[in-house]
Parts: sequence; structure tokens; C-alpha cells
Amino acid sequence: MAIEETLAIIKPDAVERNLIGVIIKMIEENGLVIRKVKSYYFTDNEAKKFYEVHKTKAFYDRLISYMTSGMIIAILIEGENAIAKYRQLIGSTNPNDAEEGTIRKLYAIDGRRNSVHGSDSKENAMTEIKFFFT
Repeated sequence: MAIEETLAIIKPDAVERNLIGVIIKMIEENGLVIRKVKSYYFTDNEAKKFYEVHKTKAFYDRLISYMTSGMIIAILIEGENAIAKYRQLIGSTNPNDAEEGTIRKLYAIDGRRNSVHGSDSKENAMTEIKFFFT
């Protein structure tokens, strides 16, 4: 098994509801190591650049508005198969479809305000990590 790095973001809805600690605890309890943490406020242009992959999708404008609505927490995570392990921990985008015990099943409000982001591939993880931790 390979040691990987991935990016997690605790989104504005979870920050507003004081869920930072409980989410970090879940990450650590699942065998992943927190290497760096940064609180951050996306500007409109930064959010558009970060989520450029979704530019053609119907939800894009709402996503940008949401991600710029408050503070986020960017987290550099490391561990064996960290990308897949963290994606499994966060659950499906829509909390109604997420497995029991996942972060989104437990804490997401809906499919947009779903509390956390996780890199979906090695390539995206590298790009997203560089965005916050150069």
C-alpha cells in the first residue's frame, strides 16, 4: 500500500456549526494523519479557479456562492491509500445516499451544504494541495 497525500476541506456550513474538531477526530480515528491545517476565506476568483472543473455544471454558481460564504478549513492529510480512505469516510455527495457513519451522513445539511470536500484523484489531490499549501 502506498502512502498518499490528499486534501480535505471543512466547508462553511460545518465551520459555522462548530464541527471542525469532530471532523478532524473522525479523520484521525480512521488512520489518517493531519500534516497541515489552514483556515481560509476563498475570494470569488479563487473559488472559481479551485472549482473550475465544475464550470459547465448547473450547480457551479451556487457552489461558488456557498464556498465564499464563510471560513473553510483546508487540511493536508497523509496515510496509506489516503485518497480512497478519506473519500470512503466522507460518503456520497448527497447525504441521503451516504453510508451510515460517514461524515456527510452524520453532518451534511444537503447535497450542496455537505460539510466536507475531498480530492477525488492523485492528480486533483496534488493540484488542490498546491492551492493551499505551496
